[in-house]
Amino acid sequence: MARRPKRAEHDNHERWMVSYADFITLLFAFFVVMYGISSVNEGKYKVFSVSVNQAFGANGKAGEGNAIHLTEQEMYFKSLVDRRNARLAEKQRKQNERMQNLADSLNKSMAPFVKSGQMNVSQTGRGVELEINASALFNQGEADIQPEARKTLADAAKILAGNDFAIEVEGHTDNLPISTAKFPSNWELSSARASSVVRLFIDQGILAARLKAVGSADNQPVESNDTAEGRARNRRVTITVLTPEPEKEPAVPPSPDQQ
Repeated sequence: MARRPKRAEHDNHERWMVSYADFITLLFAFFVVMYGISSVNEGKYKVFSVSVNQAFGANGKAGEGNAIHLTEQEMYFKSLVDRRNARLAEKQRKQNERMQNLADSLNKSMAPFVKSGQMNVSQTGRGVELEINASALFNQGEADIQPEARKTLADAAKILAGNDFAIEVEGHTDNLPISTAKFPSNWELSSARASSVVRLFIDQGILAARLKAVGSADNQPVESNDTAEGRARNRRVTITVLTPEPEKEPAVPPSPDQQ
């Protein structure tokens, strides 16, 4: 009987896909690491840890021989994030302290006017605000600062000149229309009053680059304009010492073994 010829064995031409899949997995993990260290914060380094675990396999089957010491890396990133947060918290604390000291100084210097109700010093989300009733600064329908009010503003300027915060001066009116050759509307009047205060501050040594004059006319009332008392309250000038924007910290650098 004739022997049946052996069936020819075929090479497995798809074995390359196994290596290719491993390469793609490692490449994905590499980009996850690069993304994770680009701008690290407390949430991002946790995402980094989870992503690496997913990429390499929680059971260690993927990426054998290329294990990353995740615990050590997590500790490294956490220490960097904690130090950066501590620096930011200290900067914020010092800034808040400076703003509080400024508010206290203004309250002390302007005490007679604050007690009489002509001024009010407060801290808002924008910064330290000094609100002055327009009747304490100007004659009705005018934008020239009265002589007796110039000394009051000069005293405030001396305090404000001792720091480098930006200052916004805003003029406000009631809703009664004005129409003169000098002030065709409340827009011109409120702007001119804010500008008069800014000019006085510059004369008292405050850098012009720190100052901004704004006219809001009757668009931001604090009381109803239906009564004489409300209208008098709305005619005012607000001087806001603006809280600086938080300083940006540089991104956390990669760990030494990734450089």
